[in-house]
Amino acid sequence: MATTLEAASQFLYASGEKAPGWHGTQDGLKNLAELAFPGKPFCLVKQWIIADLQLTPNEHQKLTSMGILPTVVYAHEVVQDSRQRFAPGHWVRTNFGLSHDHPCMFETKSTIYLLLGDGLRKQAKLSTVFSLRA
Repeated sequence: MATTLEAASQFLYASGEKAPGWHGTQDGLKNLAELAFPGKPFCLVKQWIIADLQLTPNEHQKLTSMGILPTVVYAHEVVQDSRQRFAPGHWVRTNFGLSHDHPCMFETKSTIYLLLGDGLRKQAKLSTVFSLRA
């Protein structure tokens, strides 16, 4: 199902529930991530949104049975990507999460997204979030 410009704008710019992130130094957060996920690549981001995906019960069950969170992160600004996939200042949208046990770290299969400052938490349709592409 296609998304509308209105739905994409609402996701990107409308208010949401405040979500806590990291308020220390960037190096402090990178060190914490290295302790929690040794050797795993990271992407330091700010102005981020945690998207809780609106799924059918069947879609939700399918993801959770595979150990996947029905959640992704969208960040308006990349600060640093350890593998240099994303340039500083660029935006990024993650794949589905594997863990979000620490409020300032969102783990996907390949990367730990380090969440600088407070962000937002919103519900969004899968089609809206995954329509955002570089």
